[in-house]
Amino acid sequence: MIRRLAVGMAAVGMIALVPALPAYAHGAPTTPISRTAACGGNGGTVTGSAACKAARQANGGPIGSFDNLRLPGVDGNDRRAVPDGRLCSGGIDAYRGLDLARDDFPSTTVTGGKTLAIKYRTTIPHQGSFRIYLTKQGFDPGAKLGWDDLASKPIAEVKDPPVRSGAYVMSAKLPSDRTGRHILYIVWQNTSTPDTYYSCSDLVFKAAATKAPKPAPSKTATKAPAVAKPAVNATSPAAPVTGEPAEAQALTPVGDESQVTLGHGIIAGALAVGIGACLWAAIGGLLRRRRENR
Repeated sequence: MIRRLAVGMAAVGMIALVPALPAYAHGAPTTPISRTAACGGNGGTVTGSAACKAARQANGGPIGSFDNLRLPGVDGNDRRAVPDGRLCSGGIDAYRGLDLARDDFPSTTVTGGKTLAIKYRTTIPHQGSFRIYLTKQGFDPGAKLGWDDLASKPIAEVKDPPVRSGAYVMSAKLPSDRTGRHILYIVWQNTSTPDTYYSCSDLVFKAAATKAPKPAPSKTATKAPAVAKPAVNATSPAAPVTGEPAEAQALTPVGDESQVTLGHGIIAGALAVGIGACLWAAIGGLLRRRRENR
């Protein structure tokens, strides 16, 4: 019993003397789909594409695990560590088929000027920074990717993004001047391990919608229709000068109403006197006849 206890204590002591090994981080972009995720081992469901078949044939066998395309000790000197024409493989022979100059690798359709959502699947999460590059306008997908094909500055840099549902979640604003087929190149430099990961995601930019041209304005200026001015009667007073058309004038009848009323009174009085005289004569005649008959 004592001997077993002594052996156990010795084993614990030996383990304590062994230096701690780094926990290596692993991962690759799945949105937008990367060549490693599309064609690498256990990477996804599109490994049967023609480009992935050609990549495996160029590789001389299966492509390495999708989450293990990494180089140790790069320390930010990417151009020195990864040669031109081998950016998608990181210069690693187990992934050399991903460097093929083809325009039919599984791709993601995007729109220039929009924000691109990125999911970087991680099988072992770790701390680090992401540098996201995009090929320049005029990039030829029929040629192998070189460092000079990438814009001099990344379109986004993200440090320690959150992990959700097994993936780092981040985004990048796409330039508005890109058209056609391009490559999104992501460099993931770990800070808690000596490793740096590389990946190529193929993008296809939708053609910008064209707006119908506006009709050119006519050179001949259109004048407002002239407003007809009312004719002015020579016998009526002139209309006042204003900015609006003059209103029609209401004409007053010529003559003095007081004189017209007086004339009617004289005629009526004369008629009344004549009638009264006739009645008086008739009555007088009747009275005389009665006296004579008596």
